[in-house]
Amino acid sequence: MNKEHLKKKLYALALSMFRKDFFGIYHGSISAKTESNRFLINTKEAIFDALDSSSLIELYYKKDYRWNQASIDSNIHHSIYSQISDAKFICFSMPPFTTAYSLDHNIITPKDYFGYKELGSIEIVDPRSFDDWYERASSEIAYYFQSKKTDIMVIRGYGVYTFNRDIHEMAKKIAILEKSCRLLLLDNTKNDTAFD
Repeated sequence: MNKEHLKKKLYALALSMFRKDFFGIYHGSISAKTESNRFLINTKEAIFDALDSSSLIELYYKKDYRWNQASIDSNIHHSIYSQISDAKFICFSMPPFTTAYSLDHNIITPKDYFGYKELGSIEIVDPRSFDDWYERASSEIAYYFQSKKTDIMVIRGYGVYTFNRDIHEMAKKIAILEKSCRLLLLDNTKNDTAFD
């Protein structure tokens, strides 16, 4: 795929996800595999509602000076790309309803039609300690994807990692997950206020 076309897809998805509050101004990461040993990823300074060519950097698997400018999540994306051949696009986001739901639950079981059909139940992974999470994340996230044979991972209080061969399918899955969690939280609120 043409790199300019790939960049435009990333720009469009980042803007859409920013507008939905899945990305913060500087929070989140998005990438695309460009070759067997390279990928495009946002820089540390990327502002997700205004990505442009200076907001993306192409990294080789072998680390060089460019890695210093790249997202803090670059090691995680590298680990996933190098171990999972189906990963063409990767996204780390912090959708508010999904992240909020993850704080008090161990599993997401959608009650809405689309969540039920598209996602089924999703385990919420406890990162245990946030103090050393970034040292462990690159190996633990890739291992989780492989051992659970899934392309989506919800991490308690941290956010959602997902990958896919198709950027639109990846975005669709995150959107359905977020809507399902919003509905679950609204349903819980309704049940909590029924006793007032």
